[in-house]
Amino acid sequence: MKIRFARPDGKEIDGYLAMPEAGENSPAVVVVPEWWGLNEQIRGVADRLAAAGYRALVPDIFHGRTAKIGDPRTAARMLEELDFKAAVEQDIRGAVRHLEERAPGTRAAVIGFCAGGALAIAAAVHVRELNAAVSFYGIPKPELADPRLVRIPFMGHFAHRDQSVTPERVGILENQLKEGGVNHEIHRYDADHAFFNEQRPEVYDETAAVAAWDRTIAFLQRTIGGTPM
Repeated sequence: MKIRFARPDGKEIDGYLAMPEAGENSPAVVVVPEWWGLNEQIRGVADRLAAAGYRALVPDIFHGRTAKIGDPRTAARMLEELDFKAAVEQDIRGAVRHLEERAPGTRAAVIGFCAGGALAIAAAVHVRELNAAVSFYGIPKPELADPRLVRIPFMGHFAHRDQSVTPERVGILENQLKEGGVNHEIHRYDADHAFFNEQRPEVYDETAAVAAWDRTIAFLQRTIGGTPM
């Protein structure tokens, strides 16, 4: 369902909330979208998390703007105009706080995809209310966040054939996590960037997507709770 919630600065933001059968006392997950924005595909990810027993909230970090999947020019323009710092410290933090206010004492994680994956790592550094983080093929620029400062359990999913988040960049990330003593898991797949997005048949890889999802749910169960499937 569509909701509005407050950011730390007092402004309001739209989001999509998917609720599990167990209701408000379930663990919480903030889902950060790819550069396409808050579209049908990312709402589907939230719905899957709800089916797995998590309250899942997608903050509309692009504030009403979306790009059709397959229209990278519009998506790239949206990304260029995105205030990454505000997305982390206002939109994502606001989503985490909203879920906490709905059920005080519950634990929360963030999961992001592509640009949202980069924001998830940044949130793992800057959003103190979080308990765990997952990035699908996203790494932040150094000025946004230093991965060595991640302070919560982290899981990353990356692709060997990724031309943007390359294996070399993933290797640097993994070394930084080790240098920082971060509790982390890095998984690599014989796939392309965006292999999890089932609405992109040119890159979607079912084997990799299923493995990454199963690992993610097991990670959430270990770090923020939830009922084993």
